[in-house]
Amino acid sequence: MPNAANAPCKLVQWRVQGDVRACGCAVTAVYTMRLLVFVLFITAVCAKHELYEGWKSYFVAPSSQEQVKTLHDMADVYKLDFLSAAVLGREGLVLVKPNFQQPFENTLKELGIHYSIHSKNVKTALDFDDEAIERRHREVELKNGGRSLPYDNYQEWEVIDEYMQDIARRYPQTVTLVTPANSFEGRPLRYLKISTTNFEDTSKPVIFIDGGIHAREWISPPTVTWAIHKLVEDVTEPDLLNDFDWILLPVVNPDGYKFTFTNERFWRKTRSTDQHILSNIWPGVDGNRNYDFFWNTVGTSNFPSSDVFAGSRPFSEIETRVVRDIFHEYLPRMSLYLTMHSYGSMILYPWGHDGSLSPNVFALHVVGVEMAQTIDAISHPSFPRYLVGNSVHVIGYAASGAAEDYAHSIGVPLAYTYELPGLSTGLQGFVLDPVWIEQVCWETWEGIIVGARRSKDFFRRK
Repeated sequence: MPNAANAPCKLVQWRVQGDVRACGCAVTAVYTMRLLVFVLFITAVCAKHELYEGWKSYFVAPSSQEQVKTLHDMADVYKLDFLSAAVLGREGLVLVKPNFQQPFENTLKELGIHYSIHSKNVKTALDFDDEAIERRHREVELKNGGRSLPYDNYQEWEVIDEYMQDIARRYPQTVTLVTPANSFEGRPLRYLKISTTNFEDTSKPVIFIDGGIHAREWISPPTVTWAIHKLVEDVTEPDLLNDFDWILLPVVNPDGYKFTFTNERFWRKTRSTDQHILSNIWPGVDGNRNYDFFWNTVGTSNFPSSDVFAGSRPFSEIETRVVRDIFHEYLPRMSLYLTMHSYGSMILYPWGHDGSLSPNVFALHVVGVEMAQTIDAISHPSFPRYLVGNSVHVIGYAASGAAEDYAHSIGVPLAYTYELPGLSTGLQGFVLDPVWIEQVCWETWEGIIVGARRSKDFFRRK
């Protein structure tokens, strides 16, 4: 990568030295303090992603189900962080810390699991991605002065929050802003209810979509805000607005989401510090292991240092309790639940704790395939085709306490996890260049349209 990433630091150093020379002994205490704060700020910016210095990312390509299981069994041994699951016929992407890289490679060779180095230094790749995001930001500013909610760049939490409030102000006839609680760190947990009948027509099915439970999955919230946009600002499918009531929660985990922008790019969990005696050192809970469905029985951890720490009890997190309460308030009418994740181009359905099949598996599979085929028919050629199926059968490992499993277990007939698409260049499977965001949102919305309309059939049978 070019040395441009270091240029801001050098420029600031030159400016600071120049300012000090110009001021000489006349530099006041106030100026010195301001200068110190500024230098500390710039130092922090220049140190961004230092945590990932020397980390590598690997493509891994298992050739059998046994190898798929072995790879995921290795996660605890080598502290692996899978950004995309390794499945048959599709490479996975995994982050590995410096001290585990050689033993990890040795084990892959011994087991005959094909691998290739994806990035020799994850920090360098992240710096490059940051540059692409900032370049896109500048291009948008020059082109149109920016937008209140961009789809040509990633959406920070504050921008999303303001957008939701603005939509509710501008469209009071159909949009209601709900703030049932604050996050652990005090951020408002908000969702929108969109309805032409103020949720009073009980003959209408309810569709619930959420995103951002895993903080680092930045492409997830824009697909939910895009749904808001298509239901309120750019209504091209009026039947979806007239025939359904909608609940849209773009960021389930605002504390973690914010933390990925300011501190640690690959942070996954919430930011709670009350779940374990060591939670002040290792904060947070994996929200998608925190639901009360075979909680903490498989694919989870009791240790707060783990990315799949399940918490001290089911629904220990205020964030997952908000989602739970939405399910129960509207359960008699809820026909479809979608939770947006990244990445891998997959549509997954229950049961995820053991791979057994729901009595409603025929409907789950048929509707999942219809959503996937619709997306594939219009998808960009750079994205893989969607895989559809039971989550254990598709990704090769079990995990309990997931949102779609809980939703289905209490009576939501159609409940899915979307693993949104990604590329294989740079870290662009996971950190897509901003130019792809709108494409992903548009494709995903077309799948949602099909899922919504098909869910009406199953609502009638409830």
